[in-house]
Parts: sequence; C-alpha cells; structure tokens
Amino acid sequence: MLPLSNRLSRIGHHSHLFAYSATLESLQQATNRLVDFIHRHVHSTQYACIGHSLGTVLIRQALPQLTSQPSACLFLAPPMVACKAAQFFSSFWPYQVINGEMGQRLAQEDLMAQLLLPTNLKIYAGTAGLRAPWLPFGNQVNDGILSLAEASGQSEAEVIQVPALHTLIMNSKIVCADIAQTLSGLA
Repeated sequence: MLPLSNRLSRIGHHSHLFAYSATLESLQQATNRLVDFIHRHVHSTQYACIGHSLGTVLIRQALPQLTSQPSACLFLAPPMVACKAAQFFSSFWPYQVINGEMGQRLAQEDLMAQLLLPTNLKIYAGTAGLRAPWLPFGNQVNDGILSLAEASGQSEAEVIQVPALHTLIMNSKIVCADIAQTLSGLA
C-alpha cells in the first residue's frame, strides 16, 4: 500500500497507513487499534478508507464504532463473503500460524455476513488469476486468491474489474487513477 499512498500524496491526497499483524493480533484487537487510529488521525468530516484484502474486513468491523463515517470506502480485492481459499486452507497449520485468528475468521460465513457494508463503497476486483477447469476456481474470473463473486459479494457497490493479481492490485495504474478521481470528487 505504500506505493499507492506515495502516488496519491504526489497528486495532493494526504494519507495515513495503518499496519496490523494477522499473525499476532486478533480481529478485535486490530479493529480496536484501527478505530483509535482513525479517531487520532482524522480531523475532517471528509475522509476515505482504502483497504486491501483483510484490511477491508477490519474497516467493515470498525465502521459501527466510528464517530464520523468515511465519505467513501475503496476496497481492493476484498473478501466480501467467506472465501473458499480460507475455508480450504484454514485446516492446515502453516495457514493457521501465518494468518492467525483473523485468517480463521475469513472462513466463517456468519462473521462475513454480519459485517457492515458501507453505502459509499467502491470495489476493485482483480481478474488476472489463471483459469482452467482443473484449477480451484475453474473458469471463474479470479485474482488468484478470490473469485470475482467473492470480491463483490452481495453488495450493490460499483465493482471495477482490474487486470491484476490479488497481491498486486494496489500497484495498478487503473486503480490509482480511479481512486484519485474518486477522492477528488469528495473534496
């Protein structure tokens, strides 16, 4: 996210980066820190939350606790529903160690269904994942980690399909340009 933040800063959008550790923190601990972080750094009623993957889950979990709601939420490769990859890998110890309790929670349909969906949401979904009948996603459009259906969920938000992989979507010029345009429209 640092390159995206730098690109946005160069064109006049100030950002704060929030770091968390899926390995060492629980979902609730990271959410509490995110709420405190936003309350400390946001000094305006006009702000946006930009998140990638698990970070979008943290944002959704934090929304009910924010005193001032974001003017926009821009989600890059968000797991909007319990994702098949997390459901499959959650029983393996390497996944459990690396992704901790947060990774386990991504596999829980009830948790993902109860998270708040912001009304001011835009989703960027990757489409560069391999497709073949013998692969886990078959011929479904995917980003290598999430299918397009998992990234868009049941949301009525605008979904922008980006020819990028899950872990690289934030480096897309398409994403940066659209986020910049969205942020400029809020000012």
